[in-house]
Formats: sequence, structure tokens, C-alpha cells
Amino acid sequence: MPSLFNKKIDSLKGIGLKSVGLYNKLKIQTVGDLLCFYPRTYEDWSNPVKITDLKAGEISVIKAKLSGPVIENKIPGGMLISKARVFDDSGFIVITFFNNKFIKTMLHENVDYFFYGKVTQNLGHFEMINPMFSAKENEVGIRPIYNQTAGLNSRQIAKAMKEALLLLPLTINEPLPDWILEKYKLCPLSYAIENIHFPRDFEALKLAKERLIFEELLTLSLGLSQLKDKNREETSLQMTTDFSEEFIKLLPFELTEAQSDAINDCINDMMNRKTPMNRLIQGDVGSGKTVVAAAACYSAVKNGWQAAFMAPTEILANQHFQSLSKILIGSGVKIELLTGSVPAKQKKQIKELLKNGEIDFIIGTHALLSDGVEFQNLGLVVTDEQHRFGVAQRAALLSKGNNPHLMVMSATPIPRTLGLIIYGDLDISVINELPPNRKEIETYLVDSSKRTRIFNFMKKHIAAGKQCYIVCPLIEESDIDAASAAVYFEELINNDFKGYNVGLLHGKCKPKEKDEVMNRFQSGEIDVLVTTTVIEVGVDVKNAVIMLIENAERYGLSQLHQLRGRIGRGDEKSYCILISDMQNEETTERLKILCSTSNGFKIADEDLRLRGPGDFFGSRQHGLPQMKIADITDMKSVLTAKEAAEDILEVSKDLSNDEFRGIRALISKLFSGVGDNAFN
Repeated sequence: MPSLFNKKIDSLKGIGLKSVGLYNKLKIQTVGDLLCFYPRTYEDWSNPVKITDLKAGEISVIKAKLSGPVIENKIPGGMLISKARVFDDSGFIVITFFNNKFIKTMLHENVDYFFYGKVTQNLGHFEMINPMFSAKENEVGIRPIYNQTAGLNSRQIAKAMKEALLLLPLTINEPLPDWILEKYKLCPLSYAIENIHFPRDFEALKLAKERLIFEELLTLSLGLSQLKDKNREETSLQMTTDFSEEFIKLLPFELTEAQSDAINDCINDMMNRKTPMNRLIQGDVGSGKTVVAAAACYSAVKNGWQAAFMAPTEILANQHFQSLSKILIGSGVKIELLTGSVPAKQKKQIKELLKNGEIDFIIGTHALLSDGVEFQNLGLVVTDEQHRFGVAQRAALLSKGNNPHLMVMSATPIPRTLGLIIYGDLDISVINELPPNRKEIETYLVDSSKRTRIFNFMKKHIAAGKQCYIVCPLIEESDIDAASAAVYFEELINNDFKGYNVGLLHGKCKPKEKDEVMNRFQSGEIDVLVTTTVIEVGVDVKNAVIMLIENAERYGLSQLHQLRGRIGRGDEKSYCILISDMQNEETTERLKILCSTSNGFKIADEDLRLRGPGDFFGSRQHGLPQMKIADITDMKSVLTAKEAAEDILEVSKDLSNDEFRGIRALISKLFSGVGDNAFN
């Protein structure tokens, strides 16, 4: 099949230049791409039921004849309604079509047709409205339904798919070894490809799905293992002395027991393991992960290494730099900040000092990944909010040292199924308690009719010297569904919050503007900060006690939980208010979960269940390749594929054996669209 990935889609009969553009919209450029474009669902035309056995509300297929010609009527407004009675030996049903002037010439008396559609009851008799139909016996099995785009429907894709299947060679090279197929009872690839598109029956479809899901999850698991194993060689960077107690004495507060345990885990990894530390520090918002990272970095530096701390945003990098610089005053640790907005001259100087070993501890953003950044002796890499950095990005920073230690931090609790895939062989420390001064945040879901009352509630707290956030999802004027932050800001300062100090912060602000606004908010000069999700991670203003989130339905639960974590960071009671006018049951159920719990892990599980893995982190920032058929929330399939991956890695840790040539090709293809593809 590999050669079919080199065969352009327009080589298939009936696909011209216009169609090529439509297929490209679906990310289909070759015949191979088309064959890997699996149906999203299926219609079962295989079991026609008797008309007398039909039930209102069910989707059914019947085999019936017209009892007379199609009758057309035009109703006021010009709509054309076409009706016919169809019958079998058990009874009759009415079929109705709207605005289809061709139906009269397409349906004929005394011909058997298969009608497929939802059954309704109208004036005592059954009816099907706009059913699909066919007179061909060979078209009434299990029909594939594909994702489509304007100008290219599922039937056209199915027709092209039949042409593509004809091009499959009689013998397809199996990418999986025979012993894997036998152990996990998998059907051959050729059988799977044919039956995923045009299944002979539901048993054949089940076998096809199992095979293709297994193959995709196995490829994902092996691919991520290969990336991670680049950093699992023995390291010469073994720490000789634990300086964590010395660091803890610099702190103006007491650590929680969970923080102390996490620090001990990291020190133990760096002192007693032959391979580099590869640890995830996972804790809910506000649990104090940064202090754990700083303690590890301090010990690394005092042992003669350099430490690099990569944050996802400039605001967060700046915040870490400011807070840690204060703690490290007089410690002898030379700390510096490197972000995209650092002036060129200063950036050049920082890079030279880093290369010469005159900077011990560097905090930065993606700027740390640039080619000109070199270290004299990089011993520890820390990435904050790890889901925002792909596996390849972390590997790029690690490659700047000689097998340095790695710590990744996340305030986004990851459901176990997702964690098994993303983290793989990472050791995990969970900070499962909050500092004693953290208060429970009360969360409420209301509609926009309560906005004035909410504003008055905010003003009451502002009068008491407190501050508030208002979060808007979008800033573009063109989006008519939500007031942009910029327009909303103008409305607030001219109306409800006239005379108050209101600030504006969004992703399109220049770095200097962002810094200025955040500094004013942190100093208490700004009463209300109107912002987008730019403040989602890390921004710490203890005096902010209310967060109002407009159009809350536009966010995932985990993102809302992250936003909510920006308040409740001081001693005062805090409130998060979600505004949504969406009335559908699913949206209400989703948002009420946030009101009922502050447990980030429970929220993450619900988010994954309701939204699926593709949207879990928002804008696909998690560094995982796009799955075509597998569902990484399917725990059973994930575990089976992981077991198989371990079987294969026992035979060949680097997959260099000839029998794994096909698997290597699958890995390269799956990861080809994920940023810097480390397999090419």
C-alpha cells in the first residue's frame, strides 16, 4: 500500500481538478490518504423490516412498492411537497419529500425499493420524511457514512473509495509481525481495509475496527516510546550532594507534606539513578509545583550544573523569574530570563554568558529552543504546563545537554487513559494538597440576565479593596457570537464600571503592554481586568477574589478549571461566576460539573468523556498526532496496545530488527504532522 500514498487522488476515475480541492479540504491528497479516511459511522440497510413491525422514532429500512404515482402539491410560500404510499405484504406507509422536483421521475410503480429513514406517526399512520432509497439489491448492506465538505458528499466519497479499493494489490505487505497478529487475534490488513469501508456484516466490521484501532494505538505507543528513549541512556550527571534543605530555608513559608515528598522524589532520582530523572510533577492549580521545581534546580546548580526552566507564555516566565529572583537573593545562584521580547543586544549577551557557564539558572519561553542557545553544562530541564509543549519540543531542549535530567509539571490533571499514552515511562509525583491558606472557590452558573447583579456584587468587593477578573473568549470584531474583549472593555468603562480602574489584556497586546497591565493589576492599581485566556496559567494575584467568565460554554472544563485557579490564592473567600445563555441539556450538565467540584482530576475525566481527546487541551496543543480511528479514552484498547508495544520492545528496543520495518514506516507517517517530526 505504500505506493498508493504516492498516487495522486485525481488518478481515480471521476475525480477532476475541482474535486481535488474538495478532497484536499479533508486532508486527502493521495489514494493512500483516501483509503485511510475511515467512515465516521454506518447505516444498516442489511435487515429490512416489515411495515407492520415499524416503531415511531426508530430509524429503519423497508422493502416496498409504490401503490400509485407520486402526488405533488405546492403549499403557500411555494414549498413543493411530494407524497406516495408504499406497501409490502404487511401494510403501508407514507413517504414524503420536501422541495424535490425530481422525485416524481425517480420513483416508479411496480418496482421494489429499499427506503431508509426515521419513522414518524402522523394522523394514525406511519410516515418517513425524506428517506433515502435504492432499487439495487447490491447497495443495501452496511453503508459507510464519511465526514464530508460542501460540494463533496458521503456517497461521492464512497464511490471514489470503491475505485481506490480496486487498486489495492492482491497481497498487501503486513506492517505487523505474524506473531503479533496471532497473539492478539487480529485480522489481516487487507481484510481490515476492505471491511472498514464496505463491511460484509457486523462481525467483519468489528474485526476490521479492532485491527485498525490496535495498529494505530500500537504505533502511537511505540512512537512516543522511541522519542522518550532518546533521553533514557545512562547519564554522567549524578548528583553528589542534596542542597534542598538549604533552599527550603530561603523560603518565607512552610512547605506542605506533598511538596516535601515531591522534592525528595526529584533529589533521589538525580542522586541514585544511572539514567536521567524523567519525572512528572502533577498537582492542581495553586498546589505549589513551582517551588518543587525551584528546589530541584537549586540543588542542580549547587552541584555544578546549569538548570533551564521553560514556561509556555512570557507572562508566566516573567512571573517565575520575578518570584524566584527574590527567593535566591544572596544565594550565589546567577538567574536570568530569556524570552522573545528580550532586546537583541541583551539576548546576545545572555546567550554568551549561558554558553560560558556564567548563568546558572535560565528561565524562558520557546526562545530557549532557538539554535543560538548553548549551555556549558546543562544538568536539569524543567517544562511548566507540559501539555503545551510537544514531545519533540522537550527533546529539542534536552538535546542541548548530555542526557540531562527532566522534570515536567502540569496543573492540568490528565485522565489515566491519556496519561498512559502521553507520559508512558515518566515517574509521577502528585501534589495532592493545597497550601493551608488556599480557600475553596464557590462557583455559580447563571444566565446573562443576572449580569447587573453580578457587577454590583463585584463593586461591593472592589469597595472593600479587592480585585476582579472578567474573562471573554474572543477579541475579534468579526465574531458576532461573542462580545470581543476590546469592545466589552469600552462598554464597561463607559457604563457599568465608569469611574473604576479597568484594564485590558489579550493575546494581541504587545509584550510591553502585557507586562505593564499585569504589573498594574498585581500592584492593585487596576480594579477589574478584562482579559482572554492569556491569564489561564500561572498568573498570581492574591488580592483577586472574583472571576466572571462570559460565554462559559465556549471553553472546556479543564480550561475553565485552570482559569478559576487564578483566584482564591489569598486568604479571602473567592467566587467564580460562569455566564452562559445556552439552554441545551448537555452544556448545562457540563458546566454544573465545575460548580459541584474543585477536584481537577474528576473534572478532567468528565471533560475527556464529554469532549473527546481531540479537544481536551484546546487548539491541539498536546503534541499528540491526530488519530484516524482510535479513541484514546478507550482504556481496554490502550492497555492492549501498550502491552503489545512492550512485547515488541523486548525483542528490539530500537525497532531496528527487519521484521519491524513496517512498524517504523507507520510511526514515521503517524508523527509526520506533529511539529518537528523527530522520526524524519
